[in-house]
Amino acid sequence: MQSDTLSHKTPAEKMGDADVKHDPEADVKVQPVCAPAVSTEGLHRKLNARHLTFISIGSVIGTGIFLGIGSTLSTAGPVGLVLAYTIMCSVVICVMGCAGEMVTYLPVVGAHIRLSGRFVDPALSAAMSWNYWYCWGLIVAAEVSAVAVLITYWTEKVPAAVWISISLVIILAANLCGPRVYAEIEFYMSTIKVITITGLIILSIVLDAGGGPNHKPIGFQYWRNPGPFTQYQGVPGSTGRFLGFFSGLTGAAFSSIGTEMLCLAAAETKNPAKVIPIALKATWIRIVLFYFCGAFVVSLIVPWNDSRLGSASTAAASPYVIAITDAGIKGLPSVINAAILTSAMSAGVGDCFTAVRTLHSMAGSGLAPKIFGRTTSWGSPYVAVIATWLLGLLAFLSVSSGAAVVFNFFVNLTALAGIITWLCIGISFIRFRAGLKAQGIAVSSLPYRNWLGVYGAWWIVIVVSSITLFSGWPVFKKGNWDTATFFGNYLPIGLFVIILVGFKVCYKTKFVRASEMDVTTGVEDFVQQSEEAEEEDKADRPWYSRIIA
Repeated sequence: MQSDTLSHKTPAEKMGDADVKHDPEADVKVQPVCAPAVSTEGLHRKLNARHLTFISIGSVIGTGIFLGIGSTLSTAGPVGLVLAYTIMCSVVICVMGCAGEMVTYLPVVGAHIRLSGRFVDPALSAAMSWNYWYCWGLIVAAEVSAVAVLITYWTEKVPAAVWISISLVIILAANLCGPRVYAEIEFYMSTIKVITITGLIILSIVLDAGGGPNHKPIGFQYWRNPGPFTQYQGVPGSTGRFLGFFSGLTGAAFSSIGTEMLCLAAAETKNPAKVIPIALKATWIRIVLFYFCGAFVVSLIVPWNDSRLGSASTAAASPYVIAITDAGIKGLPSVINAAILTSAMSAGVGDCFTAVRTLHSMAGSGLAPKIFGRTTSWGSPYVAVIATWLLGLLAFLSVSSGAAVVFNFFVNLTALAGIITWLCIGISFIRFRAGLKAQGIAVSSLPYRNWLGVYGAWWIVIVVSSITLFSGWPVFKKGNWDTATFFGNYLPIGLFVIILVGFKVCYKTKFVRASEMDVTTGVEDFVQQSEEAEEEDKADRPWYSRIIA
């Protein structure tokens, strides 16, 4: 059913209107959040499964899987690390399944962010939108800052500001060139990262078995000594071990955010009903393999009490490099640092892409000024690109020691903001399934079905809620209070609630009932677009392929 029609004056009111086709002669037409974006609002459907897969992988595999995993090991211990990443991999699978089912059915501009307003409450979409935009915009600055730090592994003669400037120019150019150019750049950069992490996992297994130059097998000795778990901050007994594991779970969660990014590219994807499921399957399998296998081999090759873990922001602090150095292999640390550098650069480009698509969608929804919805003739939302890129300039704060404190505070905000999105995806999916059931639409009729169903969504809600609420627990220990840490962990929650409640109060939005939920408008248009895309694909195939088909 279509929700009640409202007037055309406020952002909240615009959310209930019928879809507005994109007019290239106008600045931007307002696109409602609750209604499906049948048009692509100036974006072009140029991406295929290969592009989507590597956009997601490229954005997620950043410095965390190479460096951050070492800090998690020192916090949780080897078994704690493996358990933490196992749980987070299960959450990633659920997030991908929930977002994938909704977006494949309705591949709208803004994806799960816009659909949250359609299935739950327009106020939730507003809060998600601003939360998502500032989260990934600030992460761009963090990745650019990481690039400058990583280069100091080789030389400190060139000022960090120079490397930050070069990185920002590359990110701006990649995002202004349009989705196809960006996707090709991301494909090749992500390929380097995939090869690197795969090679490191294989090498770690070889070193653990004693295949290194020192021919010293390691096995599971570090699980026995110094032990499977840490005693977090000296807290004795099982309580200390659990707290260490929970802190590791928090670190693993923050390393995994962004897996849902490929869904934001749905409006720029050829035949999304066919392509998105393929990309989803390929992406979550690879990410789970990389993260789980990476965590497992790291737990074997380096003891959790090694002082080098987390001691630097370059390859020197990577558990892989520590193990390679201890095994007597020379030359590889520089290669790994180069790969980590590529990861940071690639993640920065991908994070900017995500923030830009969010801001562009907000403009079409009436949640941001219309000017951010403008696009070039080749489909690049250039105003949103420039506005988001300006957040990256915050990276220059990291150059000054005093300003670096402020910069680190901003970066810490992004961690919680990222997983709040997962929580909202879980809630939106639960409501989506309720709407289908209330209106007699069979789940089997959907182009892609999340095989975990609402159980997976509830798993997301339980795990992410626990992490969100208790991530800052160390500051409440006696004598351990730190104001910056407290606000870094809980300010994102406060900002999200303020936007949610403020929007709901100001525009009097209503919770969407399952029986009144619009789960049909635009579906026929998307089916028609998919059929047309399928015909185009067949026409582009070689003659012998068409005969066989």
